[in-house]
Formats: sequence, C-alpha cells, structure tokens
Amino acid sequence: MEFSMRFSARPALLSSAVTAGLVAALLSFGAAPAGADPGFYEPPSPLPSGADGDVLKTLPSRFNGAKSTRVMYLSRDTANRAIPVTGTVLVPDKAWTGPGQRPIVAYAPFTAGMGDQCAPSKALAGEGGDLVSSFQSSFVSSLLDKGFAVAQTDYQGLGTPGEHTYVVREAEAHVVLDVLRAAQRLPGAGLSAASPVGIAGYSEGGGASASAVELAPAYAPELDLKGAYVGAAPADKAVLAKSLDGGMYVGFLGYSLIGLDAAYPEAGILDLANDAGKQLFAEARTTCTLDGVLKYMYRSTGQLTKDGRPVSAYLEQEPFRGIVAANRVGTLKPAAPVLVEHVPNDDVIPSGIGKQLGKDWCAKGANVRFQDIPSLSPIFTHVLGINGAQGDAANWLAERFAGKPAPGNCGQF
Repeated sequence: MEFSMRFSARPALLSSAVTAGLVAALLSFGAAPAGADPGFYEPPSPLPSGADGDVLKTLPSRFNGAKSTRVMYLSRDTANRAIPVTGTVLVPDKAWTGPGQRPIVAYAPFTAGMGDQCAPSKALAGEGGDLVSSFQSSFVSSLLDKGFAVAQTDYQGLGTPGEHTYVVREAEAHVVLDVLRAAQRLPGAGLSAASPVGIAGYSEGGGASASAVELAPAYAPELDLKGAYVGAAPADKAVLAKSLDGGMYVGFLGYSLIGLDAAYPEAGILDLANDAGKQLFAEARTTCTLDGVLKYMYRSTGQLTKDGRPVSAYLEQEPFRGIVAANRVGTLKPAAPVLVEHVPNDDVIPSGIGKQLGKDWCAKGANVRFQDIPSLSPIFTHVLGINGAQGDAANWLAERFAGKPAPGNCGQF
C-alpha cells in the first residue's frame, strides 16, 4: 500500500461541536496537581562524572499500557558543559513482534512551558502541566501502540534547576540523543546499545527532532538511527520573530528569548527589555503553555524594549544575528531518512518554514519526504495538527524499523 493512501481516510474537517468544545476547554482548564516527588528533580551535587547518556537516578512512574520509569541522565548544554536532564523511559506491556530488538523512539515534546511544574515527565504521570500536556500523552501512546519503547526528554531546565533552553538547537539535540542512550543503559528495561532508534517530535519537538537528526553523526554516531519524524518545526527563528510578534502566540517568542538568553548569557538579550518587558519575562519563566498564550496574546515586542524597536530589528545586528544563524536548523545533512510535515494553514509556525527545512536538507543530498498534514479546523490549526502528526510519525517509523525503503520526494515540493 502506498504511503499516501495510508492516511487518506483522515477526516478533512473537525466537527463544529468538537471545535467549540476545544475552545471552551482551552479557556477553562486548570492545572494538574504539583509533582508528588520533587526531590527526584534535584540533581546530585557535585554532578558525578560520566558519559553522555549515563543514568544518574530513576523513579518509578505511571503510564497506562507501559512500564514507566523517570530518569535523570547526563547530557551537554550549548557550551559543551555537563548538565543533568530528566525524562521518562516507557516500555510497552505488549511484546515486540517485529524484526530484531525492540526499537526505541526518542519523543521530543512540543511546548510544555517554562516553569518546572510543566516538565513533560510530570505531565505524563498526571502530576503537572495543563490541558496542552494531555496531547503529549496521546503522541506517546501512538508510539507505544506500535510496540516501540519511548524515551521522552524534559529538555534542559524543565524540572531540573536553571532556565529551559527553549528551541536552542544544540542543547535540544543533545538531550534528545542522550535520552536514547539513557534508555539503552537503563537496567531492567530490556533495551540495549544494539536497539535500533528513531526520533519523533512536533512543534518545539519537531525542531528538537530535526536538530538531533542532523547533529547525530557528530554527537552520537554509535546510535543505529533509522529515521526521524519532524512536524511543524520552528527551524528559522528570524522568520518567527516577525510572524509571532503582536499575534496570539507572541508568548512563544518570549519563551524563545528566555531560552536563548539562558544559552548565550554573554549577549545580554534580556538587557534590552524595558520595565514592562522585564516583568513579562519574569512572569513567563513560571508559566505552562496555555497560561503563556493567554497572558501575553497580541502584545507587540516594540512595547517591551528600551528603544521601542521590535525584537526582529535587533536580530539583524550582532551578536544576535550570529546567534539566530547558529540556531537555524537545516544546515547539516541528516543522518537518516526524514519525514517532514506541516499543516498548510498553521497559525503558529508558518508552513513555509517547514517546507524550506525540507528543501535545505534535499540540497545537501538527504533522503527527505515532505507532505502536508490535512487541516482539521479553521482555528487552532497548529495544535490540532498533532492529531495527524502522531499517527503519521508512528506509521512512518514502523516502516523504517521494518526495513522498508523510505521514498523521498525532493524536487517535488
């Protein structure tokens, strides 16, 4: 059966009743209770020496249909310093019936927020996050249903001390690749260094997946990487600095500035803010996704800087221009076949960014397939794109683990 036929049965439109229900839920949903085991997220001091991906501690977790274990593991930040990162390793209860050893898929979560209470490992266990976090569980379940083990990272600074380096290319690539190593080394998980691996992510996670697959040859060449799914990736921050400003999702631009400031403190990014901007950043650091959207929607960044210029204007000068260039994804050839997807009318990350990412990789000789995710609704198109993305990711990776050819379509999009 051809790839395009497998997904043709998805509905073209979401019913108006479902859409209305989602709107109501987005406006009324409250946060889940705080995590029950805060001590787990405190790293040992001093941080033990070890190899990237070494497991520092574990904590039994919970997730329907799988043995779930929270892990703290070693990784590296953008400056190549050792850091502790948390996440979850999930091994499905169902037996693996495919060829070889059970595969492991690194799940790179989409935007969970900036506060420690938003860490995806807490949300998966029902201990934190917000309504948006429930979509994380759905994506993970789609992978577990295929019999894959799932290694989910919290990213740098989510749960653990310090700021979350939101959409920072190297930092996110490192933690995604190292959570795969951690899963392979986790005692009692039934996984090993010989386990084949894949990567999947959407939105922030799509950027992290894309970053990981193109940095894997240098950072984690020993991994038997079979493929990566990249959904709605924020690959070009310069474009997003303009498209998000003043819109409903400008809070994500604030998250990006906090993340870049954490990775590049010498640039003094947040020093450009006026008092209103400093207050926004201080508050945004503690929010989860939904709160971050609703609190700051339609704010213009020119109202938050000392000289009244928008953020995009600063990005045209050094050192900010160099930082943005260093965090553009698509500059290296991916190590494995890649499926890149985007909703054509994405209301958060313009679909042209995803298409350009695919073209950039094609120009380097990579095996890339780009396709649209059918829009389910005229509103919340980015969020609802997850519905199609999770099934496409699971099905496409299943074919890679089965050893089937990965047909690309470079030059056709």
